Amino acid sequence: MDTYAIVKTGGKQYRVQEGDTIRVESLPGDEGDEIELDNVLMISRDGDVTIGAPTVPEARVRAQVLGHGRGRKLVVFKYKAKTRYRRRKGHRQSYTDLKVTGI
Repeated sequence: MDTYAIVKTGGKQYRVQEGDTIRVESLPGDEGDEIELDNVLMISRDGDVTIGAPTVPEARVRAQVLGHGRGRKLVVFKYKAKTRYRRRKGHRQSYTDLKVTGI
């Protein structure tokens, strides 16, 4: 059975199947908690595609929280020529790892 869905969370879209592990923007919930992603944009079941306008009604993707973390450090550097203006700042984005358990 080839079933997948396209979900939107954290301003990004992800194509997920049952059993997939995805890394999304940080979500509330403890490790081991079951969460539902209800912003489902499309579902495909054995080639039968349902596209939402903007979301598919009554569609849910269940996922288990595997853990939380922070990404690698990025350096944000601003510079303006000839005015002695320089700003250096670091950023680490928080994330949540999810394992899809059902569509």
